[in-house]
Amino acid sequence: MPHLVWFRNDLRTADNPALSAACSRSRTDNQPVRALFIITPGQWREHDWSPARVRHMLGHLDDLGHSLAKLGIPLDILEGDDFAGSIRLLTDYCYQHGIRALHFNDEYGINERRRDKQVRDQLVKVEVAVNKYRDQTVAPVGTIRTGKDEPYSVFTPFSRRWRQWIEDTSPSILPVPDPTAEPCPWSAHGHTPEKLGFCAAPPALVTPTESGAHNQLESFLDERGGNYKATRDFPAVDGTSLVSPYLAIGALSGRQCLVAAREAQAHGGNQEGFTTWINEIAWRDFYIHILYHYPRVSMHRAFKPETEALRWNEPGEQFEAWKEGRTGIPIVDAAMRQLRETGWMHNRLRMITAMFLSKNLFLDWRLGEAWFMQNLVDGFLASNNGGWQWSASTGTDAAPYFRVFNPVTQSERFDPKGEFIRRWIPELAELDNKRIHNPSAGGVIPGGYPRPIVDLKESRKEAIARFEALKN
Repeated sequence: MPHLVWFRNDLRTADNPALSAACSRSRTDNQPVRALFIITPGQWREHDWSPARVRHMLGHLDDLGHSLAKLGIPLDILEGDDFAGSIRLLTDYCYQHGIRALHFNDEYGINERRRDKQVRDQLVKVEVAVNKYRDQTVAPVGTIRTGKDEPYSVFTPFSRRWRQWIEDTSPSILPVPDPTAEPCPWSAHGHTPEKLGFCAAPPALVTPTESGAHNQLESFLDERGGNYKATRDFPAVDGTSLVSPYLAIGALSGRQCLVAAREAQAHGGNQEGFTTWINEIAWRDFYIHILYHYPRVSMHRAFKPETEALRWNEPGEQFEAWKEGRTGIPIVDAAMRQLRETGWMHNRLRMITAMFLSKNLFLDWRLGEAWFMQNLVDGFLASNNGGWQWSASTGTDAAPYFRVFNPVTQSERFDPKGEFIRRWIPELAELDNKRIHNPSAGGVIPGGYPRPIVDLKESRKEAIARFEALKN
């Protein structure tokens, strides 16, 4: 009776708990291993997946099929529409192939958890053993808790406990399993975003293979990791890791990133850079932790329930201007154009654009959260939701609501020579390094570039007033 590995958001052969467990048990009971992936385009659209993310995932799916074939594990790909359809397809597949043990790695969004409960309930009835494994986080979800055995709701104390757990546990990664049978054939699946009803995706940002993921991680740690703290906030500089597209679909695990970073630390170099990057892994774990313990955040609800009473402005033309990069605020517009043309945005710019939408325009953060997911190649529910709620002051951030980034000040600080702005807003390229951050401050605005759609100072005061009104 074959073991079945159900791949979802874990498209890798290394450090894959479900795959490793299935292969280990197959050697014990001398039973074969099969693998399955179910394409659900309707569900992906409901979850605001971008064409870039879909294409990146499909590329990894093809690469995964090749890798599994070398291990003697055939990968079957079925196409349904949504999670309800995937449950029916999975149940039928288990019956057709005589599956008696299903293995999969946990996912933590509310829809995914409900799907997995239904799968368990269905398969138990037909005597299929359902085995699920903790994944996605370095510290297994549920293990980082307060002294009162409660989940953390603020990052700083969570990160202290997380780092202590790392020191106490010294997490390791699982190797690629040994082959379970002779190599089997594999043919490319042939799916594309367009065939699944999505728009054409922008050019590929990174190589959609598991080896490409490891190369990206290794080159970052070898060449730029030590300088990460000093360069990470400057969008014109190649200072980030760019492994987020791989993490988003599970082609890399957080554990692999942590172990590789700690190994780089052990070889010397600028410790501050590696330590700062490891802190970003902790942030990712934290937001998954929030998603798991506070499921309302994956149901379009604010982490801070009292902020549900905020009355946001109607989106209208200002929202369209923000999406299209024509707000009249250069750093915001350059960032939004980068997003639309590449499917990616620098993290510092994600904070700036999110805070501009939610504080200066005072538009509902959920609109921006959805727009990012609809465009990002690395759209990942936990991180995207966490970042948007942090910026909108509806989330876990310990800092009060009166934190409002001034995008012009941010631009002057993190793009001092206007290099990033010039790259994405060529109509401003001839302005000097001072005026390029705020062309409406004096002189004639270059033709074709709009005036600011909102007064930054007055809109900041209005946003703070609206939050203060909640207290009363």
